[in-house]
This record gives sequence, C-alpha cells and structure tokens, in this order.
Amino acid sequence: MKLRTRLGPGLVAATVVVASVVLGLQLAHPSPVVVSVDGTGSETTRLPGFFSYRDVGVILGTSFVLGASSAYLFLDWRAGTTQIPSEDGAETTTRSARGEDEPGSTATSDDLLERRKREWETTAAKLSQAEQDIYEQILDADGVLEQRLIVEQTDHSKATVSRKLDRLESKNLVERKRRGMGNVVFLL
Repeated sequence: MKLRTRLGPGLVAATVVVASVVLGLQLAHPSPVVVSVDGTGSETTRLPGFFSYRDVGVILGTSFVLGASSAYLFLDWRAGTTQIPSEDGAETTTRSARGEDEPGSTATSDDLLERRKREWETTAAKLSQAEQDIYEQILDADGVLEQRLIVEQTDHSKATVSRKLDRLESKNLVERKRRGMGNVVFLL
C-alpha cells in the first residue's frame, strides 16, 4: 500500500498545523531559567527569555516534524501535477500526472465512460456476478455513484458491496473517494 494512501494529505496537513502552533508557542514563551549562586549563601534568580534544554528539544522536534510534513505535502502535490508544454511552445499548462483532473471530471468522464461502455463485454467476462452488477450500476450512473446508492440499487448488503468494490479497485476499474460521511465511486 502506498504511503500516500495510508497517511493521507489531510492528516499530514493537520500535523503541519499542530507543529506550527507548538513551535510558535514555544518560541514566544520560553521557560524561565532558575540560577543558584553559591558563595556565602545561595540565591535563586529567574532569568526570563532563556530556553531550557527541554525547550530546545521541543523546538527541534517540532521543527523536524514541521519540515518533514511540509516536504511530504509538497512532494505529494508535485507528484500529482506535471508541466505540459503547449503545441506552440510558448506556454505550459499544469495537469494531473494521470492526464486527467479529479476522477469524474467532465473533461475526462465522457471519453472514459464511452470507452468503458465499449469494453463492457470484455470486462464483464472477468468479473463475478456481484461485481458485474455493481460495475453496471456505476456505468449507468455516468461513471460516478455514491456507495450507499449502490447498496440501495442492488440486492447486495453493505458488506458485499464494500468487498466487491475492494476487488474492483484492485483490478483498477473503480476508485473510491471519501465525501463527507460516505464514499463516492468513480470509474477509472
């Protein structure tokens, strides 16, 4: 399983925010240092504005987490886009690495949908009956369908639909994206 799939950019972005807040608070409010002076007696003095070893450790740790999380987000964003020169060579456009926008976008969905409908006979031969039912529901819905609607429109249970979607995803036929409380299924 890919690191991008396991962690998710949302979790890493939250880590960036938390690390930024902790780092900012630590830098703005250092712990006072207690100094004891020996001589004829002992004297304790608080020196505000100095960092203890604990403060330095917190600052270094959150700086590392902040840097690593930011680098991950940048590389994740960078991997999703490529620069494509225009035909006249004057200007470049940015597109996703797969040559499409978000799954289900209108720019690619029409071509993809037509291609998948033409390939249906070949694809259906490789699928179980339940997988065929689910895949056909997605095709009929123009390539985008909520997972809960698949359960409602077929005679299959939630668990069966979920397992069959896992199988269809492993065959690179569909992709599920989290939307609110449920999933939306897209043709690939």
